[in-house]
Amino acid sequence: MRRLALVALAIPLALVSLACVSSGGATGPSSAAAVAVNSPTIARIVERGELRVGMSGDQPPLNFRNKGGELAGLEVDLARGMAMMMGVEPTLVVRPFGELMGAIESGEVDLVISGMTITPARNMRVAFVGPYLLSGKSILTRSSTLAKVDETTDLDQADLKLAALAGSTSEDFVRAFLPKAQLSATVDYDTAIQMLLDDQVHAFVADYQVCVLHARLHEDAGLVTLERPLTVEPLGIAVAPGDSLFLNLIENNLGALESSLLLEGLRGRWLRSGVWVDELP
Repeated sequence: MRRLALVALAIPLALVSLACVSSGGATGPSSAAAVAVNSPTIARIVERGELRVGMSGDQPPLNFRNKGGELAGLEVDLARGMAMMMGVEPTLVVRPFGELMGAIESGEVDLVISGMTITPARNMRVAFVGPYLLSGKSILTRSSTLAKVDETTDLDQADLKLAALAGSTSEDFVRAFLPKAQLSATVDYDTAIQMLLDDQVHAFVADYQVCVLHARLHEDAGLVTLERPLTVEPLGIAVAPGDSLFLNLIENNLGALESSLLLEGLRGRWLRSGVWVDELP
């Protein structure tokens, strides 16, 4: 625990060092013009002085609003690290998860970092960098019987009521592999959790880390989750297609964060230490 805390404290200083290395070199008028032609996305970001990153704001521990109403989480820190390495300010744009793909396609945001699984269907619309985290599908439930399932087929029951985030791979997972179950697609996690607490559904389908978190938060309500996820899913940074230089820049920056162990430090703080739970409202 002490080691994780030390790594987390070292992250801001180390990011500054990486930013100095990655953003070094003078940019004169001719080079700026070349950037505008070769990478309009980078030119736009530099001109604005900000990197616009889209996220849902309601996916703890990846991204959420803390007691003070500020955004926090692993992906929030990752977005800030990306902006720092580019020498610009981070601007976090909060949209419902189902609207994030449209936000990047319209140019409203430069990146989406919001627990988004890399899938063939999504990859036909946007490019992905990563993965920065491996996740998988799990369930949150009050039923001790459901909490012991280890096969997807065990959940495919006509009398089973499930909730999942609209537009997510969790919704796709239920529709594809649990067609007999009754699905309620919700606009956010809080709605799905409340439906479970009110006994309107038998289980909530979500990423494993999300289920583990809410099982801890609602232990008194008897919520439990699986010991291991049902699937393995890579989470990636979504980038608009058509700008290979910007894609390459994000790949290099993520690689630097990974190789420097700063990304591992973020995983330790937000996924394993639990020291941040008191920040939740």
